[in-house]
Amino acid sequence: MTGDHLTLTEVMRQAGRSQITPEHDWDSGASPTLREMFDNLKFSPEDGRILFGDHRMMLIHAASYGALRQELIAALGLEKTRELLMRMGHVAGTKDAEMVRNRWSHEAAGDVASIFFNAGSRLHGLEGLVKVLPNQFTLNADRESYQGTFSWHGSVEAAEHVAAFGLSTIPVCWMLVGYANGYASSINGTEMLYKEIECTAMGAPYCRCVGRPAKDWAEDDSQVRFYSVAELVPRDARKAGVAAPDPVSGHDPQMVIGVSPAFRAARDKLEKVAGIDATVLLEGESGVGKEMFTVMLHASSPRVNGPFIAINCAAIPDTLIESELFGVERGAFTGATVSRPGRFERASGGTLFLDEISSMSLIAQGKLLRAVQEGVIERVGGVQPIKVDVRLVAATNVDLRKEVDAGRFRQDLFFRLNVFPITLPPLRERRDDIPLLMQYFLERYGAKYGRKVEMLTTPAVNALLRYDYPGNVRELQNIIERAIISAGENGVVDIQHLFPHGKIPPDLPYLVDSSGAFRQNPEQGPPEGDTAAPAGLAAQALDKGLSIRQWDEQLCCEALVRAKGNVAKAARMLGLSRAQLNYRLRRSPTG
Repeated sequence: MTGDHLTLTEVMRQAGRSQITPEHDWDSGASPTLREMFDNLKFSPEDGRILFGDHRMMLIHAASYGALRQELIAALGLEKTRELLMRMGHVAGTKDAEMVRNRWSHEAAGDVASIFFNAGSRLHGLEGLVKVLPNQFTLNADRESYQGTFSWHGSVEAAEHVAAFGLSTIPVCWMLVGYANGYASSINGTEMLYKEIECTAMGAPYCRCVGRPAKDWAEDDSQVRFYSVAELVPRDARKAGVAAPDPVSGHDPQMVIGVSPAFRAARDKLEKVAGIDATVLLEGESGVGKEMFTVMLHASSPRVNGPFIAINCAAIPDTLIESELFGVERGAFTGATVSRPGRFERASGGTLFLDEISSMSLIAQGKLLRAVQEGVIERVGGVQPIKVDVRLVAATNVDLRKEVDAGRFRQDLFFRLNVFPITLPPLRERRDDIPLLMQYFLERYGAKYGRKVEMLTTPAVNALLRYDYPGNVRELQNIIERAIISAGENGVVDIQHLFPHGKIPPDLPYLVDSSGAFRQNPEQGPPEGDTAAPAGLAAQALDKGLSIRQWDEQLCCEALVRAKGNVAKAARMLGLSRAQLNYRLRRSPTG
C-alpha cells in the first residue's frame, strides 16, 4: 500500500470479487479511457517541453533508441545492457503508476480494471512502445495470488533489435519487461515480476509475457536484483531536492526544492560558496525565493549556530535605515531614550540578509560600504567604532549594473557586493519544478487547514503547469493556498478554485468563476464555429429563470440520460471527474 491509496488486492477484497478475466470484465470504455489519457498529454514546443500529467516526457526517433541499444551492447555486452534497460523501464513504469494513482484512483476506487488493465495497457500504446492485449488476468483476493498473461504487438524494442542484429535466440523486450514490473509492483503494492516468454525478435508472431508475484518465481531468479532501490538512486536525497531541516524560526527551507537544470545550477553555486565567508549577491525577480536560498546558505555554512538576521531595505524609510542597520545611542535624537543595537550587531557571528538593496539611498549606501569593507560600524549618535563579524548576503530584483550606469547605485558598493553573484531563475524557466512545488504546497496547506486534497482535476493541473507565474514561487504558493480554502471539504481542486478572479492562462478559453457562471478568457475568443458559447448559454438560462443550482442539476441529469445511467461516461461529457459528478448528484434535491 502506498500512502492512502488502496492496493489492487485490497480493492478486490473490498469489492468482494475473487478474480478478473478479460473475457468478462474488460471494458474498453472504462475510465481512464485513451481519450482521457490523451487529454493529459500536452505539447509545449515554445519552451521545449512535452508533459504527461505533471511528468516531463521526450519524443525521440525509434531509430535513435535502436542505435543506443546497439552501442550499449557493443560496449557493455548483452547481459549488462539487458540489466540497464530493464532498470530504465522499471523507473518509467513506476513513474506512470504514480501518475495513474494520483489522477484516477479516486474515480475508480472499486474498478480494478480501470486502474490496472486500462491504464497500464493503454499507457504502453500511448507512449509508442507496443500494443498490449490481455490474454488472461486472475487475482484471487483471499489467497492474494495473481497471474497475468499479455500479448505485445508491434514492439519497438524487438523491431530495433532485429534491424541491428537480425533474429535473436532470446527475448529482447527488456525495457518493456522492466516497465511492466515497475508499473505492476507500484500499483499492487507488492513486488511483481514479469517475464517475456516469446518474442517477435525470435520469429514469433507476437511477443508474450507472463506476470506473477516475485515470491512465486524461483527464489534464485536474478532478475529481481535489477530493481534494487539502492542501485537506482544516483545521488543523495539532499541533492535530489530534499531540503535540510528548518534552521531558522519562521522559515521553511523545504520550499527550496527543484530538479530543473536552472534550479540545480543556482543551488550548486550556493553549495560551493556556503563553506566560505564570501559576500553573496542574489539576483532574481520578486518571489523567486531569495530569502529561502539565504536561509539554506546559512544552514549549510559554519555559521549555522549563529544568528540569521534579515531586513527588507525597501520597507524601511530612508530616515530610519541607518539606525536599523547600525543601531542607536541613547539621546541621538528625540525619542531615542535607550541605546539599542542594529541589524549588523545582532547578526554578528551569523548571517545578515539585505533584501532589495537597490532601494537604499546613496547616503545609506556610503555608510554600508564602510561596514562591508572594514567590518566596523558606528551607531547613530555614537563615536565608538564597533567591530562586527557577519556573513553578508544581499539581494536585488533589478539589474544593479544598470542602476550604477543610471547613477542610482554606488559603483564601489556594487563591486563589494558582487563577489559571488548567483542568479535565481523565474518559475517560468524552471517548469520541471512546478509539480514538486505543487505537491509540497498541497501537503503544507492541506495540513494547515485540516483538509485532505484527494485530487486536482486535469484542467487544474494543466493550468498550473502552463501558467507563467509573474509572481513566481510566491504566487504559486498563494494560488494553492487559496485553492485549498476554496475547494472546501470535497477534496477536489478544480480550475475555478485556482483562478477565481485573476488572470487566466492563455490556453484556457473559458473559466467558471466563484459564482458558478462561465467567464470568457479575455486573451481568447470563442472557438471557431462555436455557436453556443457559454455566454449565450448563460443568457438562455437567465431568460428561463434558472438558478445556478438548477442549471447545474439539469446539465447533470441530461448527461446521465444521454449516458444511459453510466456515471463515468456522463462525467466525461461534462468535463468532470466521476467524484465531482457524484458530489453534484448527492447535493441535488432529486439526486
